[in-house]
This record gives sequence, structure tokens and C-alpha cells, in this order.
Amino acid sequence: MKLPNPPLLVITDRRQALLPLAEILEAALEAGCRWISVREKDLPLDEQIGLAQQLQPLTRRAGARLTLHGNIPFSDSTAATIDGVHFPDGADVSAAHIWRERGKLIGRSIHTVAQAEAADPGELDYLVAGPAYESASKPGYGPSLGAGGFAERAHATPLPVVAIGGVDPVRVGPLRKAGAAGVAVMGGVMRAADPGRAVRALIAALDEAERYPRPR
Repeated sequence: MKLPNPPLLVITDRRQALLPLAEILEAALEAGCRWISVREKDLPLDEQIGLAQQLQPLTRRAGARLTLHGNIPFSDSTAATIDGVHFPDGADVSAAHIWRERGKLIGRSIHTVAQAEAADPGELDYLVAGPAYESASKPGYGPSLGAGGFAERAHATPLPVVAIGGVDPVRVGPLRKAGAAGVAVMGGVMRAADPGRAVRALIAALDEAERYPRPR
């Protein structure tokens, strides 16, 4: 399954949000974002799903995908709410085929080259690798990969790999040249006084980088 277009993933964190979460996401969607993932790990699973249900009308109106971060067990009611699942690093994704059979987008976080090499295209649609750069959202989480370290992971798998961590418009180009299929942001949009402007700048950088071929 192809990544949403543009390949920009906005990940929620209501604890960092400068504005109400729904307001941030509405602005991001109006600016052109077509991929939102709910990542609120401190909430019980039922509350995470409930939050996704609250946000679903926004993404549906925009024709965007709404995914949920976590080791999410399959159920018909959850499948009716979300458009995909993003598994954490180290999660057992052997049951991901159930979600994929329902047409859901399935991804997983990785940090090492070995994890990239081991990722099974029969189970997953994409990977997220990071931190690409030092991130204010997760200070001290790393070490940061840089464009070179990211490239090692991107080239170790046939799956599309999305870059996360310290991503801003200036860094989009180098990451795309390093093999990034897309970019993911959290704090850069959650903490923005004008989240729509932040998203437009990232999409413009993705559009500019698309003019140049990515090595594979």
C-alpha cells in the first residue's frame, strides 16, 4: 500500500500541544496534511481509541488517513475507526496481516540497520526511522542518525522509510536525498503557534525535494 500524498506524517502529543488538539489537526489538514497518527501512550487503550473516534470526522472530511500508534489488538469497532496501525520498536507484528487484510496501512518504528533488514514487506507497508536529528520532543533520545545514518537504514530495506526526529523544512531535502520516502513530525506542529503554516512549509519542502531523484 502506498504512503499518503504528501508523505508527511503528523503525530499527536496533546501534552506538547500549544492549542487544542482538534484545532491543531484541523489546521494541519486544511494546510494539506493527509496523514495523522494518534500517539498518546499515557492513555489507556480505550481512551486512545476514543480520541481517534473524536478526531475521525476531521480526517474523513479531508480525505486523510488516521492511524493509531501502539500494539493495537484487532477488533471490528477499532477497524471502523482507524485507517492503520503504527507498531512500536520491538513489537510483535505477526498479527499485522489481520489489519492489512482490512486494507489498513501498517508501519513500525526502527532504530538500527538490523531492524530495517529484518522488516518483512509481507507484514508491513512502511518503517519510521530515527531520530534523524536531535529532537526537542525527545531530548537525549538517540544518538541522532544524521542523513548518512538514515541512509544506511533506508537502503537496508525495500520498504519505504519515513524520517522522524528534528525534522524541519531545511532538513527535508537532505533526508529525501538520503532515501527518505517521507517525513514525520510531532513537536514541530504540536508546539507551533500557527500549525497550518508549519505544515505548509514542510509540504513545500517535500515538493521542492521531489524535483530531485532519491537514490536507492
